[in-house]
Amino acid sequence: MSTTAPHDGALDHLEESLEHHGLETRGLEPVPHTERTAKTRGLLPTWIAANISVLLLGMGASLAVSYGLNFWQSLAVGVAAPVVSYGLVGLIGIAGKRGGAPGMALSRAVFGQRGNLLPGSLIWIARWGWETINAVTGAYALLTVLDIVLGVRSNTVLVIVTLLAFVIATFVISGLGIGALQRCNRWATWLFGGFSVLVLGYLAVHTDWGKVFGQGAGSTASMIAGVGLIAAGGISWVPAAPDFTRYLPRTASSVAIVRNTVGGAGIVVLPMVLMGAVMASTTPDLATATDPVSFLGKILPMWLAVPYLLIAVVGMLLINAMSMYSAGFTAQTLGIRIPRHWAVSVNAAISLILGGFLMLVATSFMGSFIAFLSMLAVAFGAWVGVFGTDMLRRKEYDGAALLDTTHSSAYWYRGGFSPAAVAAWALGLGTGLLFTKSDWFTGPLATNNPVGQYGLGWVAAIVVSGLLYVILPKPAVAAPASAPAEQASELPHEEPVTAAV
Repeated sequence: MSTTAPHDGALDHLEESLEHHGLETRGLEPVPHTERTAKTRGLLPTWIAANISVLLLGMGASLAVSYGLNFWQSLAVGVAAPVVSYGLVGLIGIAGKRGGAPGMALSRAVFGQRGNLLPGSLIWIARWGWETINAVTGAYALLTVLDIVLGVRSNTVLVIVTLLAFVIATFVISGLGIGALQRCNRWATWLFGGFSVLVLGYLAVHTDWGKVFGQGAGSTASMIAGVGLIAAGGISWVPAAPDFTRYLPRTASSVAIVRNTVGGAGIVVLPMVLMGAVMASTTPDLATATDPVSFLGKILPMWLAVPYLLIAVVGMLLINAMSMYSAGFTAQTLGIRIPRHWAVSVNAAISLILGGFLMLVATSFMGSFIAFLSMLAVAFGAWVGVFGTDMLRRKEYDGAALLDTTHSSAYWYRGGFSPAAVAAWALGLGTGLLFTKSDWFTGPLATNNPVGQYGLGWVAAIVVSGLLYVILPKPAVAAPASAPAEQASELPHEEPVTAAV
């Protein structure tokens, strides 16, 4: 008699109980068609919540202070940036409805089971930085509220406590999964929208508009660079886009996916960027502040600053939760054999450690943040060029082959690698870095040319990797021949990539 059956039955019962209480236990396996009942309109609050960040205020201030743009130029940048970046997010999100699996799992079909470890590792590490930035911003907001309301000054112990509280809350929400995220996103959208209207109204009354509109215009090159700066944040979400569309049915409108993604982001990005540009007329230090949120306590009355900062904490919490949710899938694709809701704990611990360093040691938060964004966009851009180009020829994904990390997988290709995809990605990444300039790194081609001057190294990465992938010989796209998506939940657990020889 087998001794494993009772154990398996107990695990099944535990998973059913967890799912009943709102915990998503599904990992890399494609979502069965019977469970794909989400609506495209649900993407609107998802991408609104993904941008509830006071860091956009600092970036808007940078447009006015560092780039020398006037109000109307900042307006144009605030419109163009989300259209460009979240247009890509929406387009890549279409792969989620086609394959019903997370983005980095679908990436195995493009790069090969082993080849996917290369961009997957880089994207996972980049997530550490993104989550660290968000955690630090949320902790700063909590510290500012404590200072305004209770007069409690920041100190080392309080920094650690607020950061720890923020990371734990993030871990709980991201661990619960997509259902909890969507419910939180809907509430955050309404709260943030209401208080943003109040803040905009207050600024409209108390701003010296003569000074705002009296600022001279910046150059066209600065406008293009400004679009690159704001768009870089959106590019960081592109590999995660299918994670939030995989519960959509295959019949969902692709146009609606893109429209709701761009619309949700634009509703937040445009007013936040303009608010930052307007605030910079009276508080130009906003563009270079070590603490990116404390200025709100100075420029806004307490009755408005406190609730707005608390909502900002919620926003940063949800942004981090969405990032950790996707990072859990990425960790699983790298062979970490633990459930998704525990895989996110790895990123939570890392963001806590790095966040403590940034808050206690770093001297220029916004400088570090902008430098990080430029590097992040290049790292993700090379993947976007290859994966996005592959989407043009691939309409569906083999659910069984995605999970089969052995030689028998249809996505094994040559020794586990797709040579065309890996080569195009590596060369695109290298090209993007050549044209990138930041406080941390300056490529040899980053000056004296439009690409480098405009901060468009990430665009070079996308274009070069995409064109190379078109040109290089690729393995044929095999039609799914094994288990369909409806049976994905019955597939055996995948073997770790490192076990295959």
